[in-house]
Amino acid sequence: YIIGYDIGSSSVKASLIKAETGEVVSSAFYPKQEMVITAKSNGWAEQEPEQWWENLKKASQDVTQNIDINGIKAIGISYQMHGLVLVDKNKQVLRDSIIWCDSRSVSIGDTAFNAIGTEKCLSHLLNSPGNFTASKLAWVKQNEPHVYEKIAHVMLPGDFVSMKFTGHITTSISSLSEGIFWDFKNNELSKDILNYYGFDPSVLPNIQPVFSNHGELLPEIAAKLNLKPGIPITYK
Repeated sequence: YIIGYDIGSSSVKASLIKAETGEVVSSAFYPKQEMVITAKSNGWAEQEPEQWWENLKKASQDVTQNIDINGIKAIGISYQMHGLVLVDKNKQVLRDSIIWCDSRSVSIGDTAFNAIGTEKCLSHLLNSPGNFTASKLAWVKQNEPHVYEKIAHVMLPGDFVSMKFTGHITTSISSLSEGIFWDFKNNELSKDILNYYGFDPSVLPNIQPVFSNHGELLPEIAAKLNLKPGIPITYK
Protein backbone atom coordinates (compact mmCIF):
# COMPACT_ATOMS: atom_id res chain seq x y z
CA TYR A 1 0.00 0.00 0.00
CA ILE A 2 0.79 3.67 -0.22
CA ILE A 3 -1.02 6.36 1.72
CA GLY A 4 -1.65 9.90 0.57
CA TYR A 5 -2.73 12.96 2.51
CA ASP A 6 -4.35 16.01 0.94
CA ILE A 7 -4.11 19.11 3.13
CA GLY A 8 -6.96 21.30 1.91
CA SER A 9 -8.38 24.48 3.33
CA SER A 10 -11.82 22.88 3.76
CA SER A 11 -10.74 19.47 5.02
CA VAL A 12 -7.86 17.02 5.27
CA LYS A 13 -8.25 13.78 3.31
CA ALA A 14 -6.39 10.50 3.60
CA SER A 15 -6.49 7.72 0.99
CA LEU A 16 -5.03 4.23 1.19
CA ILE A 17 -4.11 2.86 -2.24
CA LYS A 18 -2.86 -0.44 -3.59
CA ALA A 19 0.54 0.41 -5.01
CA GLU A 20 0.48 -2.02 -7.94
CA THR A 21 -3.02 -1.29 -9.23
CA GLY A 22 -3.87 2.22 -8.02
CA GLU A 23 -7.06 0.88 -6.45
CA VAL A 24 -8.37 3.03 -3.60
CA VAL A 25 -8.86 0.78 -0.60
CA SER A 26 -10.29 3.41 1.73
CA SER A 27 -10.61 7.17 2.10
CA ALA A 28 -11.61 9.51 4.90
CA PHE A 29 -11.76 13.24 5.50
CA TYR A 30 -12.02 15.52 8.51
CA PRO A 31 -13.67 17.66 9.66
CA LYS A 32 -17.08 16.69 8.34
CA GLN A 33 -17.89 20.37 8.09
CA GLU A 34 -15.41 22.89 6.69
CA MET A 35 -12.34 23.86 8.70
CA VAL A 36 -12.33 27.28 10.28
CA ILE A 37 -10.87 30.12 8.21
CA THR A 38 -10.30 33.36 10.12
CA ALA A 39 -10.69 36.71 8.36
CA LYS A 40 -9.56 39.52 10.65
CA SER A 41 -9.91 42.09 7.86
CA ASN A 42 -11.50 42.16 4.42
CA GLY A 43 -9.57 39.96 2.01
CA TRP A 44 -7.68 38.11 4.73
CA ALA A 45 -7.76 34.34 5.27
CA GLU A 46 -5.82 32.45 7.94
CA GLN A 47 -5.82 28.96 9.42
CA GLU A 48 -4.10 27.33 12.37
CA PRO A 49 -1.62 24.73 11.03
CA GLU A 50 -2.31 22.53 14.06
CA GLN A 51 -5.90 22.32 12.81
CA TRP A 52 -4.60 20.52 9.69
CA TRP A 53 -2.56 18.16 11.84
CA GLU A 54 -5.41 17.21 14.20
CA ASN A 55 -7.71 16.43 11.28
CA LEU A 56 -4.97 14.47 9.52
CA LYS A 57 -4.60 12.22 12.56
CA LYS A 58 -8.32 11.44 12.56
CA ALA A 59 -8.38 10.67 8.83
CA SER A 60 -5.30 8.46 9.15
CA GLN A 61 -6.84 6.41 11.92
CA ASP A 62 -9.94 5.80 9.79
CA VAL A 63 -8.20 4.56 6.63
CA THR A 64 -5.78 2.23 8.40
CA GLN A 65 -8.41 0.20 10.23
CA ASN A 66 -8.69 -3.48 9.27
CA ILE A 67 -5.45 -3.61 7.27
CA ASP A 68 -1.92 -4.81 7.99
CA ILE A 69 -0.07 -1.53 8.49
CA ASN A 70 3.22 -3.30 7.78
CA GLY A 71 2.17 -3.30 4.14
CA ILE A 72 2.28 0.53 3.87
CA LYS A 73 5.50 1.35 2.04
CA ALA A 74 5.37 5.10 1.35
CA ILE A 75 3.58 8.34 2.20
CA GLY A 76 2.78 11.23 -0.13
CA ILE A 77 1.48 14.73 0.60
CA SER A 78 -0.50 17.12 -1.54
CA TYR A 79 -1.67 20.43 -0.17
CA GLN A 80 -3.29 23.82 -0.59
CA MET A 81 -0.90 25.99 -2.56
CA HIS A 82 0.72 29.33 -1.74
CA GLY A 83 0.21 29.23 2.04
CA LEU A 84 2.74 30.66 4.49
CA VAL A 85 3.77 28.78 7.64
CA LEU A 86 6.36 30.30 9.98
CA VAL A 87 8.18 28.46 12.78
CA ASP A 88 10.82 29.42 15.31
CA LYS A 89 14.06 27.60 16.12
CA ASN A 90 12.08 25.09 18.22
CA LYS A 91 9.77 24.33 15.26
CA GLN A 92 6.88 26.07 16.98
CA VAL A 93 4.38 27.92 14.80
CA LEU A 94 4.72 31.69 15.23
CA ARG A 95 1.36 32.79 13.79
CA ASP A 96 -1.61 31.37 11.92
CA SER A 97 -0.91 30.45 8.31
CA ILE A 98 -1.76 33.08 5.70
CA ILE A 99 -3.45 30.78 3.18
CA TRP A 100 -3.89 30.75 -0.60
CA CYS A 101 -7.09 32.84 -0.76
CA ASP A 102 -5.73 35.68 1.39
CA SER A 103 -5.23 38.78 -0.79
CA ARG A 104 -3.50 41.20 1.59
CA SER A 105 -0.15 41.10 -0.24
CA VAL A 106 -1.40 41.82 -3.78
CA SER A 107 -0.04 45.36 -3.83
CA ILE A 108 3.30 44.21 -2.39
CA GLY A 109 3.69 41.66 -5.17
CA ASP A 110 2.61 44.12 -7.86
CA THR A 111 5.23 46.62 -6.68
CA ALA A 112 7.90 43.90 -6.74
CA PHE A 113 6.83 42.90 -10.26
CA ASN A 114 7.47 46.42 -11.51
CA ALA A 115 10.68 46.92 -9.51
CA ILE A 116 12.32 43.65 -10.58
CA GLY A 117 10.97 44.03 -14.10
CA THR A 118 8.09 42.31 -15.81
CA GLU A 119 10.23 40.59 -18.46
CA LYS A 120 12.70 39.29 -15.88
CA CYS A 121 9.95 38.01 -13.59
CA LEU A 122 8.15 36.21 -16.39
CA SER A 123 11.30 34.68 -17.85
CA HIS A 124 12.95 33.70 -14.54
CA LEU A 125 10.04 33.17 -12.11
CA LEU A 126 7.45 32.26 -14.77
CA ASN A 127 4.98 34.56 -13.02
CA SER A 128 4.51 37.83 -11.18
CA PRO A 129 5.39 37.82 -7.45
CA GLY A 130 1.69 38.64 -7.10
CA ASN A 131 -0.05 37.31 -4.02
CA PHE A 132 2.18 34.26 -3.68
CA THR A 133 4.05 33.05 -0.59
CA ALA A 134 7.08 35.33 -0.93
CA SER A 135 4.84 38.38 -0.98
CA LYS A 136 2.92 37.11 2.05
CA LEU A 137 6.25 36.80 3.87
CA ALA A 138 7.08 40.38 2.84
CA TRP A 139 3.78 41.48 4.40
CA VAL A 140 4.78 39.86 7.70
CA LYS A 141 8.17 41.55 7.52
CA GLN A 142 6.57 44.97 7.00
CA ASN A 143 3.65 44.63 9.41
CA GLU A 144 4.70 42.15 12.09
CA PRO A 145 8.42 42.70 12.73
CA HIS A 146 8.09 41.12 16.17
CA VAL A 147 7.06 37.88 14.44
CA TYR A 148 9.51 38.19 11.55
CA GLU A 149 12.55 38.48 13.81
CA LYS A 150 11.73 35.10 15.42
CA ILE A 151 11.47 33.18 12.14
CA ALA A 152 13.82 30.22 11.81
CA HIS A 153 12.08 28.60 8.84
CA VAL A 154 9.50 29.54 6.22
CA MET A 155 7.37 26.69 4.89
CA LEU A 156 4.42 25.90 2.69
CA PRO A 157 1.59 23.79 4.17
CA GLY A 158 2.95 20.52 2.77
CA ASP A 159 6.39 21.28 4.20
CA PHE A 160 4.81 21.79 7.62
CA VAL A 161 3.04 18.42 7.56
CA SER A 162 6.21 16.69 6.38
CA MET A 163 8.05 18.30 9.32
CA LYS A 164 5.46 16.88 11.70
CA PHE A 165 5.97 13.41 10.20
CA THR A 166 9.77 13.38 10.17
CA GLY A 167 11.14 16.17 12.36
CA HIS A 168 13.05 17.45 9.30
CA ILE A 169 12.32 20.68 7.43
CA THR A 170 12.52 20.10 3.69
CA THR A 171 10.97 21.41 0.52
CA SER A 172 11.24 20.88 -3.25
CA ILE A 173 11.69 23.03 -6.34
CA SER A 174 8.01 22.64 -7.18
CA SER A 175 7.05 23.97 -3.74
CA LEU A 176 9.50 26.87 -3.96
CA SER A 177 8.26 27.76 -7.43
CA GLU A 178 4.66 28.12 -6.29
CA GLY A 179 5.90 30.50 -3.60
CA ILE A 180 7.82 32.46 -6.28
CA PHE A 181 11.16 31.68 -4.66
CA TRP A 182 12.68 29.76 -7.60
CA ASP A 183 14.61 31.10 -10.59
CA PHE A 184 13.98 28.63 -13.42
CA LYS A 185 16.43 30.20 -15.83
CA ASN A 186 19.37 29.99 -13.39
CA ASN A 187 18.06 26.85 -11.65
CA GLU A 188 18.51 28.27 -8.15
CA LEU A 189 16.77 30.25 -5.45
CA SER A 190 15.76 33.60 -6.92
CA LYS A 191 18.36 36.20 -5.97
CA ASP A 192 16.00 38.85 -7.34
CA ILE A 193 13.23 37.92 -4.90
CA LEU A 194 15.57 37.39 -1.94
CA ASN A 195 17.42 40.66 -2.53
CA TYR A 196 14.36 42.76 -3.32
CA TYR A 197 12.43 41.64 -0.24
CA GLY A 198 15.54 41.37 1.93
CA PHE A 199 15.05 37.72 2.87
CA ASP A 200 17.86 35.59 4.31
CA PRO A 201 17.96 32.37 2.23
CA SER A 202 18.75 30.37 5.38
CA VAL A 203 15.09 30.58 6.44
CA LEU A 204 14.03 28.41 3.50
CA PRO A 205 13.97 24.62 4.00
CA ASN A 206 16.53 22.18 2.65
CA ILE A 207 15.73 21.42 -0.99
CA GLN A 208 15.09 17.80 -1.98
CA PRO A 209 13.88 16.31 -5.28
CA VAL A 210 10.10 15.95 -5.47
CA PHE A 211 10.22 12.16 -5.88
CA SER A 212 12.73 11.37 -3.14
CA ASN A 213 12.96 10.53 0.52
CA HIS A 214 12.13 13.66 2.55
CA GLY A 215 12.56 11.75 5.80
CA GLU A 216 11.02 8.84 7.67
CA LEU A 217 8.03 8.64 9.96
CA LEU A 218 9.04 9.14 13.60
CA PRO A 219 8.05 6.42 16.09
CA GLU A 220 6.10 8.79 18.33
CA ILE A 221 4.18 10.16 15.34
CA ALA A 222 3.54 6.71 13.86
CA ALA A 223 1.75 5.69 17.05
CA LYS A 224 -0.63 8.66 16.74
CA LEU A 225 -1.45 7.86 13.11
CA ASN A 226 -1.87 4.07 13.44
CA LEU A 227 1.13 3.58 11.16
CA LYS A 228 4.48 1.83 11.54
CA PRO A 229 7.65 3.88 12.18
CA GLY A 230 10.16 4.44 9.41
CA ILE A 231 7.80 4.82 6.43
CA PRO A 232 9.49 7.20 3.96
CA ILE A 233 7.85 10.48 2.95
CA THR A 234 8.49 10.22 -0.78
CA TYR A 235 6.44 13.00 -2.40
CA LYS A 236 5.39 16.54 -1.59
